[in-house]
Amino acid sequence: MTRSPARTVVRLLLSALFLHLLLVQPNHPAALTWQAPFLLALELPVILLALLAARGRVASALRVGLTLALTVLAVLKTADFAMFTALARGFNPLADLVLVEAGLRLLSGAIGPLGSIVATLTALLAITGIAVATWWATGVWAALSPNAPSRRGAGAAAVLAAAIAVVEIGQALGHWTPPISPPGAAFTARLGLERALLVRDTLEDLRDFRAAARQDPHAEAQGLFDRIDRDVLVIFVESYGRTSLDTPYYAARHRATLKRNAERLNARGLAMASAVLIAPTHGGQSWLSHATFANGLWVSDQTRYGAALASGRDTLFHLAGRSGFHTAAIMPQITLDWPESAVMGFDTILAARDLGYRGPPFNWVTMPDQFTLSALDRLLRRDTRQKPLFAQVALGSSHAPWVPVPRLVAWDDIGDGRIFAPMAAAGDTPEEVWQDHDRVRQQYRKAIDYALSTVFDYAARHASDPPLMIVLGDHQAAEFVAMDTRREVPVHVIGPPDLVQPMIEHGFERGLIPSTDMPVRRMDRMRDLLIEAYTNGHPRARAGG
Repeated sequence: MTRSPARTVVRLLLSALFLHLLLVQPNHPAALTWQAPFLLALELPVILLALLAARGRVASALRVGLTLALTVLAVLKTADFAMFTALARGFNPLADLVLVEAGLRLLSGAIGPLGSIVATLTALLAITGIAVATWWATGVWAALSPNAPSRRGAGAAAVLAAAIAVVEIGQALGHWTPPISPPGAAFTARLGLERALLVRDTLEDLRDFRAAARQDPHAEAQGLFDRIDRDVLVIFVESYGRTSLDTPYYAARHRATLKRNAERLNARGLAMASAVLIAPTHGGQSWLSHATFANGLWVSDQTRYGAALASGRDTLFHLAGRSGFHTAAIMPQITLDWPESAVMGFDTILAARDLGYRGPPFNWVTMPDQFTLSALDRLLRRDTRQKPLFAQVALGSSHAPWVPVPRLVAWDDIGDGRIFAPMAAAGDTPEEVWQDHDRVRQQYRKAIDYALSTVFDYAARHASDPPLMIVLGDHQAAEFVAMDTRREVPVHVIGPPDLVQPMIEHGFERGLIPSTDMPVRRMDRMRDLLIEAYTNGHPRARAGG
């Protein structure tokens, strides 16, 4: 059946329009504007000329290649968009694929298992639809008989493709910027090239990281931390970032909480010192900060995380264990198997099912922070212990979706956690709250305030025989929530004056509110800083001792 010329023209226009929209699809929230569909996609004429010039099996192979490449790039742009929104960085194909499972678990906690299944199926259908539509669009142009000989069309496509490739490779490598470069002109080709280069650079970085992991001045060290005569608690407060100190919307409330509790703890004889750290991640992936702190290495992505685990490097907890402490991890958000924990240096691991919580979850958050700290006392901080405790505690109440937010109850009334049941059922659902960014920010502000209040209340509760507490944020919240692009988090040291003083001597400032202009250090410096501050004599002289 012969199609009319008008119908053929319509099919050509629609297929070209689809390919154009696929090529100019934004990969960053800032690029999602009304101007995006009108950007010039220089790849489009190359694709169309190539399709017109190809014949037979070559045409079929070209269509298969284009369909696969454009579908993968569309998925990559979508992943970029999601990562820029949540973590303020692009998607690394080599390092970030493992985050899909974590993202699905978070989605299930936010919108429920059924909603996450529907969302996943919708995404799979969308990918299939893109592939089918791309196959159709390339077929429309491949089926058109060109007026010019195929060699001429192929030659024109090759020349144009080569010219664009020179421009885009030069820009991607940073060697040359053309005098005229329309925004997004060959964006898709450039993105594909940049991701290929990113994979190459990631592999090179991984080799350097593995070499750094093997160079540890404290390898096999013993007798460290001999200035500490009590329990040590490293407490990560989820999503607690510098925005709580500097952004007026949050600082007005959170600085007041810090000031009020500093006065309260000081009145009970405790000392405090604070600083600001640069975290390796932003908006999520708390485990990267945990690993950075413990390993003394900059663990900024999943490939580095895997390399750190496989390196055999001594973590802070290996070193503490060999120095006479009982080491532990209290991880209320771990609900599945956690095999990598076997090489992290923990004598005891308490995941969600081990803490004895019998109340309902707070959406994705398994239990309130107050219950987690109460379980820490009940299960680990007992008078019958032969060794002091050196523990990592990862609190979760200030994790998204921040709905609902618990409130403090009397510590002696906590029991098995059922007292929190009315709170878990209170308030609007995440689906309702997350339709409005302002409401999300309100909930985040409340959640951080609850988390901080709980930690400081715990410190006050134990003021008569205080542990040494190192309280820090794991990362800033996502940029649209935190209203802050920095990867900086507060860190506080709380305990007896004689144990807080060494941190002041190493650059921390007295109190719970660090000054806005104090020097910022990287989180990977903390492992060795603690060794230096709390070990008599030079730490390296004790290696192997």
